[in-house]
Amino acid sequence: MSSPRNGDTKPPCLPRNGLVKIPTQPNGLGSASITKGTPAVKNRLCQPSSVPAILSPALAQRSDLPIPSLASPLSLATLAGVSSPPSASLVGLNTSESSEQPSPERLPGSPSERQLAVDEKILNRLFWYFSACEKCVLAQVCKAWRRVLYQPKFWVGLTPVLHTKELYNILPGGEKEFVSLQGFAIRGFDGFCLVGVSDLDICEFIDNYPLSKKGVKSMSLKRSTITDAGLEVMLEQMQGVVRLELSGCNDFTEAGLWSSLNARITALSVSDCINVADDAIAAISQLLPNLTELNLQAYHVTDTALAYFTAKQGYTTHTLRLNSCWEITNHGVVNMVHSLPNLSILSLSGCSKVTDDGVELVAENLRKLRSLDLSWCPRITDMALEYIACDLHKLEELVLDRCVRITDTGLSYLSTMSSLRSLYLRWCCQVQDFGLKHLLSMGSLRLLSLAGCPLLTTTGLSGLVQLQELEELELTNCPGATPELFKYFSQHLPCC
Repeated sequence: MSSPRNGDTKPPCLPRNGLVKIPTQPNGLGSASITKGTPAVKNRLCQPSSVPAILSPALAQRSDLPIPSLASPLSLATLAGVSSPPSASLVGLNTSESSEQPSPERLPGSPSERQLAVDEKILNRLFWYFSACEKCVLAQVCKAWRRVLYQPKFWVGLTPVLHTKELYNILPGGEKEFVSLQGFAIRGFDGFCLVGVSDLDICEFIDNYPLSKKGVKSMSLKRSTITDAGLEVMLEQMQGVVRLELSGCNDFTEAGLWSSLNARITALSVSDCINVADDAIAAISQLLPNLTELNLQAYHVTDTALAYFTAKQGYTTHTLRLNSCWEITNHGVVNMVHSLPNLSILSLSGCSKVTDDGVELVAENLRKLRSLDLSWCPRITDMALEYIACDLHKLEELVLDRCVRITDTGLSYLSTMSSLRSLYLRWCCQVQDFGLKHLLSMGSLRLLSLAGCPLLTTTGLSGLVQLQELEELELTNCPGATPELFKYFSQHLPCC
C-alpha cells in the first residue's frame, strides 16, 4: 500500500520486472544488473543506496542469531575498518583477484573485533539479511567477506543482465578483450540475460564462461541481432539450457526455430519478434514435447496456430500466456481449450477480439485454472465474470485491468469466489462504491488493486478496512485515496 511521505524521499523502487541497477564503474562495466524472482524478495531490494547497518535493532533482539556483541547497529565500514566504495558493479564482471582489499590482519581494532569481523560462521548467517545489490558492495570490503559471499547459495534465483558493451574491455591499443566471467562461475550463476548481442558475442560468451556447456539452465536474449545460425549454435553448444527467452530479436526466422529447438526445452518465451507467426507455433508444438510453459507475444499468430499443440503437450503444459495476440478470436480459444486442457495459468491479455463467449469456453473446460489474466480485453463484460465465478472454483488470481465494461454487477458475481486471493481492477472506470461492498465478504483476498478507478470515493474505500487479512492495496491515481484515508488504513489494516 502506497502512502504519502514527508521529508526526504526514499530511493525509487525497482520496476515490476525486478531489475537491480548497479552504479556505474569507471571502466564502463558497472551497468550490469541482476533480476530476482519472487515479489517478496523484490521488495527487499528497494533499499537505500548507502551501506546499511550490520544489524537492525529488531534483528539484534532475535535469539537465533549468536552475535551478542553486535547488539547495537554497527556500520559495515566501522566493523571492517574500510570505507565503502561510492559505487559498485556486479562483482565478478570487473573485479580481479589482485584488486586491493584489506586482509583480516590489517583490520583495525582489538583482536576480538577483527576475529568477529571475519568469523565465517557469523558471516554465513548475517549476509542473508542483505539485498543482492548490497551483497555486491559487501563482497568488495575484504577478501574474507568476498570468499563467504561468493558461495552460490547467496545468489540462487538471480540472473545477471549483461549488455554488449559490458562484455569487452578496451585495451590500450584499441583492441577489444572479452571480460573475465570467472566471478560469475564461482557464484554458480545458471542463467543469463544478454542484451543487444550478436552471433559473435554469443560465441565469445560460450567460450569464456566456464559453465556455459552444461551449467547454464536459462538464457534470455533481448533486443539482439541473433540469426538462425547463431540460435542454432547457441542451443547446440549450451546443452544445459531448458528455459529460453527471445525478446525483440528480429533477425531470426521460423526456419531458425525449426533447425535449433531441442526437446530438452521446457519453457519458452517469445515476444516482439517480427518473424514469428503460425509456422513458428508449429515448430514449437512439434519440437518441444516436454513444454510446460509458453509465453507468446506475436501480432501475426492466428487461431490456426492454437490447434497445433499435440496430445503430449496437452498433458505437460500448465502455463500459457498469449499477450497482445491481436488476431486470436473465440475460435482460437476453442482450439486452445481442447489442445491444452490441463492449464493452471492462462493469460489472454490484449487479445482484444476475445469476448464473453470465449471466457465461457475457458471456464467450462479449464477447471484447473489458478490464474487468469483478461486485462486489456475491451469486449469482456459482467457476463464473463458470472461464468468465471460459476466454474473456476480453484481460481486464486484474476486480472481485469482495463476491462472497461466491468460494472458493480460483475463484482457481485466475484464475491462468491472463496479461493480468490488476488484481484486486479486497474482502470475499470465503471466500478463504484456500491461494487466495493460486494468485495467486503471476500475474506480470502490478500491483494486488491483499484488503481485508476475514477468513481471510487473516500467513503467507499474506507469500507475496505473490513478486509482484515489484506496484505497489499493499490490505489494509485485513485481520486478517493486521500492522505487521511491512508492514515486510517495504517491504523486499521495491520497486515497491509
